[in-house]
Amino acid sequence: MRFGIDFGTTRTVIAAVDRGNYPVVNVVDTDGDPREYIPSVVALDGDRLVGGWEALAVDNPTVTRSFKRLLSSGSVTADTPVPMGSRERLLGDVLATFADGVVRHLRAHAGGESIEIVLGVPANARSAQRLLTLDAFRRAGADVLGMVNEPSAAAFEYTHRHARTLTARRSSVIVYDLGGGTFDVTLMRIDGTEHVVETSLGISRLGGDDFDEALADLALTTAGRADDVFGRRARQKLLDEARTAKEQLKPQSRRIIMELGDDDVIVPVPEYYATVTGLVEQTLEAMAPLIGADESLADTDIAGVYLVGGASALPLVPRMLRERFGRRVHRSPLPTASTAVGLAIAADPDSDYLLRDRLSRGIGVFRERDAGAAVSFDTLVGPEAQADAGEAITVTRRYRAAHNVGWFRYVEYSALEADSAQPGDLTLLAEVVVPFDPALRSLTDAELLATPVERQENGPEVIETVRIDPNGIASISIQCPEDGFEVTATVSVGE
Repeated sequence: MRFGIDFGTTRTVIAAVDRGNYPVVNVVDTDGDPREYIPSVVALDGDRLVGGWEALAVDNPTVTRSFKRLLSSGSVTADTPVPMGSRERLLGDVLATFADGVVRHLRAHAGGESIEIVLGVPANARSAQRLLTLDAFRRAGADVLGMVNEPSAAAFEYTHRHARTLTARRSSVIVYDLGGGTFDVTLMRIDGTEHVVETSLGISRLGGDDFDEALADLALTTAGRADDVFGRRARQKLLDEARTAKEQLKPQSRRIIMELGDDDVIVPVPEYYATVTGLVEQTLEAMAPLIGADESLADTDIAGVYLVGGASALPLVPRMLRERFGRRVHRSPLPTASTAVGLAIAADPDSDYLLRDRLSRGIGVFRERDAGAAVSFDTLVGPEAQADAGEAITVTRRYRAAHNVGWFRYVEYSALEADSAQPGDLTLLAEVVVPFDPALRSLTDAELLATPVERQENGPEVIETVRIDPNGIASISIQCPEDGFEVTATVSVGE
């Protein structure tokens, strides 16, 4: 049976493929009640790592929420420690445990059928985040059919639900995806069933968690307890209270009531909105390049702005977007499930929808030159690169080696800085040392790095290949075809 899985920062939502329908899968919690999501939570029950509803039922300080946010770090690996109270567990183990729990729920729903899934990932996710997520669900026994950027999946759901808003004059949609931990925005051109991503932008660490923190701090200030020191467990309880209160807000709400110890604290809604307006403004600034300098949809082919993600349900968000962009702002009726439904559509072999996505992050390489005296940056794949659905992107360079040793530092980057053409917001993808001189090939990497770089005449021919698979995961190959020598590398994520 096929499913779309939206692995979110605070909640994980699943939609099933069911004969042209894409219902949200109900999951039974520890009390036996059906729920439409799995909390993205882990905990230690004794020495046993547990996830989801089972973790939420554990009453101890190791309960850990929003662990997915660690994946957005530029240095993340499977060995990245996850703090759990006074203890730690490795991120690879945390992801594997959580994914195993999700897949167990799917098996209960599938009635013995094999589990095939399409996973969502943030549009600006790095290769390490994609590979760690993919590996966790594969280890849990699911057949991962593919990974789709979350806003692209939500665009499928938009077309499925709002096809009539798309016309010959207005054939594009902006997907505004404000989740628990990340913000993504994508401009999608839609022609019938073909969906083409024009541009994807985002903020990797901005989401509902930040709105919860703001409300919790405001409640403490209102109660005159801003300087109180909270333990981790008490702070988390306060954040849970803030999240619940935030999610209950309606457009007509005038006050927020929160429990703070034995007391009730009343926070005026206008005061809270004034506190978090800056967060919403950050999202508007991030999406501005998709619309143009006049920040108006009037003379564009954009049919509308589609709001998805749980944090977009905060009434302030659609209000501010409508003030800026008018009536072409549409809220998904299922903001927390829109992406999962779109992923299920992507998983449906009978669906006619086609996707041509973009990378949103480029790949380049820093190379040693002038006998190691200088370093240059070479763009290999730009952030705007696009591949057909299910196809890889491959870039090949051929040249003659000019040095005895090649030292390459491959990076992922968000964009090139206008003034210097150097990469911004970069993450090391792989560091590769290549002994072009055959006499050096018995040396270890450490010994090669200590070897003086020297120019050489008539160096070997080199074929350098960067491949990005359909899931956005990069691999690198450097070959010397004259003697068959080859060095390969993929993104490093630990064991």
